[in-house]
Amino acid sequence: MQTDPAYELLRNFASPVVAITSAWSGRTNGMISDSVVRASISPKVPRLSVNIHKWHLSHEFIWQSGLLTIHLLHRGQFDLVHRLGFVSGRDKDKLAEIPHRIGVTEVPVLEECYAAFECRVINTMDVGYATTFLVDVVQTTRGKGEEVLSASFFRSAMPEAWREEFLANYRVAQEESEREREIKDVIWKKREE
Repeated sequence: MQTDPAYELLRNFASPVVAITSAWSGRTNGMISDSVVRASISPKVPRLSVNIHKWHLSHEFIWQSGLLTIHLLHRGQFDLVHRLGFVSGRDKDKLAEIPHRIGVTEVPVLEECYAAFECRVINTMDVGYATTFLVDVVQTTRGKGEEVLSASFFRSAMPEAWREEFLANYRVAQEESEREREIKDVIWKKREE
């Protein structure tokens, strides 16, 4: 993993660790992210924004369906982070052994999490290596757990046996992000409901 003092300061902007589930064309997927932020201050207009790297299978599913579920995780969910975040959904069905139900948006909702937010994409912004999805929250579920899992807590408390693999995956993601990519004015077309 590459770092410098400025990058370490930027890490303070990381959101809590979240699991993101998606579905498209009869398939489901799950991934881990720390790039979700609240995008509205009104309880009548609940919105979030999330960056999804374009090389993730979840990006394809979210782009095609316009749907996703964002799960805040609690501090007892390190194993889930490992299961969803350390391997690609292109290589295995990551949700096959993780308890979940199909939510009101037809996207998987994990049975265990701090909270789940079923979402519909309303707009996007291309950022080169990723897409920022602006989403309306259409359904929320409060789950278990007393403390939300933060990225800094995860990094400091992850099992040592995972550290090398985590750092290797992080390096690959950094290298992929640093490839020169043209930012395009791509208009996301709202899907018919």
